[in-house]
Amino acid sequence: MKVVVAIDSLKGSLSSLEAGKVIQEGIYSVLPDAEVFVRPLADGGEGTTEALTFGLGGKFVQVEVKGPLGEAVNCRYGIVEEKKLAIVDISGAAGITLVPEQARNPMNTTTYGVGEVIRDAIEKGCRHFIVGIGGSATNDGGIGMLQALGFGMLNKEGKQVSLGAKGLNDLVTITDDKVLPELKECNFRVACDVKNVLCGEQGCSAIFGPQKGATKDMILQMDQWLAKYAVLTEKKFGTINAKKEGTGAAGGLGFAFLGYMNSVLESGVQIVLEETRLEDYIAEADFVITGEGRLDEQTIFGKAPIGVAALAKKYQKKVLAFCGCVTEDAILCNQYGIDAFFPILRGIQTKKEAMNYENTKKNMFATVQQVFRLIACINEK
Repeated sequence: MKVVVAIDSLKGSLSSLEAGKVIQEGIYSVLPDAEVFVRPLADGGEGTTEALTFGLGGKFVQVEVKGPLGEAVNCRYGIVEEKKLAIVDISGAAGITLVPEQARNPMNTTTYGVGEVIRDAIEKGCRHFIVGIGGSATNDGGIGMLQALGFGMLNKEGKQVSLGAKGLNDLVTITDDKVLPELKECNFRVACDVKNVLCGEQGCSAIFGPQKGATKDMILQMDQWLAKYAVLTEKKFGTINAKKEGTGAAGGLGFAFLGYMNSVLESGVQIVLEETRLEDYIAEADFVITGEGRLDEQTIFGKAPIGVAALAKKYQKKVLAFCGCVTEDAILCNQYGIDAFFPILRGIQTKKEAMNYENTKKNMFATVQQVFRLIACINEK
């Protein structure tokens, strides 16, 4: 029997590869002669760097950059040297988890560190980038990233505006005469499943601002400033429409990538599936295993397990999913290629207990073991 395991991370508990290895061990405990291939999985958010770097045989490097509040943070990213490829999660430099809840304020948080990571990768020889832009703490339109790469985001005195969304208020001139020269040799595949535009009712300030600490007044101000920034950008480069889907991703970082760099926005799941060659493994499999921390109605909207299931159904493969928990509406996943799903909790536990690393491993192993005991019984008949 050949089994391919491609499960998303159980956030706060197991990474994609850790969960995959536990599933592999659970299958081997029942079917020691099975061939079980563990492939990394992510959807462009947290865990994308780890999944792709391992999947492509790359290495991890670390660089000290400005964090979202301007403090020094160590950001880990991946490099695949033979491809001159860097794999970056912007959350490592500008992520909301880097900001204490009481300090969350998009007026102050910056993407400057993202630009520093890109600069570091360029200096190490990378010219191709895969960038996951989920989980940001920012709403600065990406001007911090651009400043770090040498763009002038200048106030009326000709000086760089301050970091954070508040800098947009003072922006009057954009220059590119000091941009890192190698940037024009680079291309960026931006993992982005967000469809929001830059400004307006469906813009980044209105939709994502509150979770980043924005008040109603802040939302109105930032939306106006981003609109002005879009006009200045169009006058300078004439290449980007702020109403394009995805420009509002990561507080306008999607707009900055599209307007200032050689970039395309793509489905995060599809990038990972393509780059890790998951289809090649699935084509030869008897079973495909996927899953995530919580299986629910939202899973069907482009999340990683559904991407795996769609690929498996191309080859008429049976798909099983293991997850930390499920909701009643998770049954919709059965209509999108997941033949059966199994929550791994085996008793009453607090959320903290359920997400404990050792408990999650134990619960995952035991659930997989029992499912494959059933499969083994059926195959004996």
